[in-house]
Amino acid sequence: MGTPKRRLAVLSSHLLPTGPAPCSSSSGVSASFCAQQRLSHSQESGHENDCVFCKIIRGESPAVKFCLLQLYEYDTCLCILDTNPLSLGHSLIVPKSHFSCLDATPPSVVAAMCAKVPLISNAIMKATDADSFNLLVNNGAAAGQVIFHTHIHIIPRKARDCLWTSESLRRRPLKIDKETSQLADQVREKLSNICECSSKGQESSLS
Repeated sequence: MGTPKRRLAVLSSHLLPTGPAPCSSSSGVSASFCAQQRLSHSQESGHENDCVFCKIIRGESPAVKFCLLQLYEYDTCLCILDTNPLSLGHSLIVPKSHFSCLDATPPSVVAAMCAKVPLISNAIMKATDADSFNLLVNNGAAAGQVIFHTHIHIIPRKARDCLWTSESLRRRPLKIDKETSQLADQVREKLSNICECSSKGQESSLS
């Protein structure tokens, strides 16, 4: 389909059919992006000051780099190319507000992130000649999370690309035994406790 630059141009055209938003030479982002997303110093924490995604959102990324990486922008989130891609077109959906991990992210923000996955993934697959993709969240250090600002990976895939070594591992059937039953009971109990605490929190906030 051509050179990587050509593929990137096609990808951008799918996501931004009217052309990328103009970037101001001073901040590297569109005027609307700056106006809507600059965070007040009073709201910033140390984590947000150091967070690479927050720096991009605040317009602290160089203009050329930002315009190249940004694929799509909407009210709550931004979609950018991963700077260390696992495959061509590997992209990230990032909320504009700082949340360190998925379980710390409000359901409404998670829903907004996921809502654009069909649109963005379809454009990425068309632009990269991929026919599949992985939707991935690394939540926590043990799961491979490196940047502690919630984000979703969209990773284009092709047949026999051998991207994941885990795909060659043999999966074993789940044993329906006492241990499995206890695990299911424990998860259901935790869910019930979390829902109960959440309900009490909502009641106290209304009183």
